[in-house]
Amino acid sequence: MKTSMIKISAAAFIFAAGLMNAQEDTPSMRSYLAPEKYSKNVFEDPKIEAPDYSGVKVTVGGDFALQFQSLKHSTEAASLGTLNTTGGTTGLPPVPNTLRVMGSDFNLPTANLDVNAYLSKGVKLHLRTYLSARHHNEAWVKGGYLQIDNLDFIQEGFASEIMKHARVKVGMDELNYGDAHFRRTDNGKALTNPFVGNYIMDSFTTEAFGEVYGFYNNFVGMIGVSNGKLNQTAVKGVSDNAPSIYAKLAYDKQIQSDLRVRLSGSVIKTDGLSTGQYLYSGDRAGSRYYYVLLTENDLMGTNNYATGRFNPNFRKMLAFQINPFIKYQGLEFFGLFEHVSGNRLVNATTERDTDGSYTQLGAELLYRLGNKEQFYLGGRYNSVTGKDWKDAPERKINRFNIGGGWYMTPNVLAKIEYVNQEYNNSDVWGPTNALKGGKFNGVMLEATIGF
Repeated sequence: MKTSMIKISAAAFIFAAGLMNAQEDTPSMRSYLAPEKYSKNVFEDPKIEAPDYSGVKVTVGGDFALQFQSLKHSTEAASLGTLNTTGGTTGLPPVPNTLRVMGSDFNLPTANLDVNAYLSKGVKLHLRTYLSARHHNEAWVKGGYLQIDNLDFIQEGFASEIMKHARVKVGMDELNYGDAHFRRTDNGKALTNPFVGNYIMDSFTTEAFGEVYGFYNNFVGMIGVSNGKLNQTAVKGVSDNAPSIYAKLAYDKQIQSDLRVRLSGSVIKTDGLSTGQYLYSGDRAGSRYYYVLLTENDLMGTNNYATGRFNPNFRKMLAFQINPFIKYQGLEFFGLFEHVSGNRLVNATTERDTDGSYTQLGAELLYRLGNKEQFYLGGRYNSVTGKDWKDAPERKINRFNIGGGWYMTPNVLAKIEYVNQEYNNSDVWGPTNALKGGKFNGVMLEATIGF
């Protein structure tokens, strides 16, 4: 079965690569509807003159990603406990629990299906379906949104002077908090991520939201509100829920032909005991570093899909993220400073007396080569440090990546990286937890297609 899957995946990759070679790297209705597929370093959709409307236009696209993983892991925990399958009533002596044995092989391929529609002048719809993910092998809808840049559907020229600088975006999709989510891997979509994995604290969630934008002289401002729920229901549970409010301000300018500078700041505030936990656990597709630091007692498959990540698990919380981006000729820097503070509950309804906080740092330095910058080399540093509450022990996680990539076409990317991630040797992880002094490292290769 595994051999057949590898053969099918390889054939699909070669076939799709041939199709992509035939495409031109020029603006089109397709690139207007899905700009992240056709250009590197796209953040918010640019505010440009909308194409003329001559009836509904629908484009169908997709993403495909396949990794070859060769990672090893270790722990400094003195004991991982005993195996759940021995001892007790069986009368057998207890057998020490151990880390899972890691090998080198392919992961299950991930894939997305995108439907983009042009519904009126300056009005577009996006819908993304995960066809296969680490967490869900079956197809399911990630989310979608409606973006309005023009109000001609009300009356031709209606509020045209306002809409030159304004945008309204509503849907049930990822919130525009921070800039890191524009460069992250979204299940099968990995063209915009220079590396294989996302950040340790992966600030990404899909919720019902509304956002209002303003564009003026290289500045972008946004204010948004979401209902704070990942799984939607009108039935109230034992925990309360409250809307989340968030905002962003960014300056983005091509100062000269060789130099682009962007600086953005984002903030989000959640007030519900069942709300804030989703900001760092909202990605239900799964992380790229499969099975790292899992033991024989840990569930496998779709049950432990976020290995390598960290969720502070705060409920009521305040978070902000600052992101500088500088590109000078082929040299490119992207930075991340993030601080989150909030309450990690004693139980489902009881708040602690003191709040905790975590700080995340990230820095990517790339150099892009070639007449179309089709090659790149670079590194990324990422760290998370903080406490669950005021007097709790400190957690520390550090990761660095070194790698490179080749855009075989604008739609086909091959990557290779070396990753090393370490956890501090502290009882905060638990005396028999593999994360106590845990470490994983090794090589990842990824091939991805987006069209």
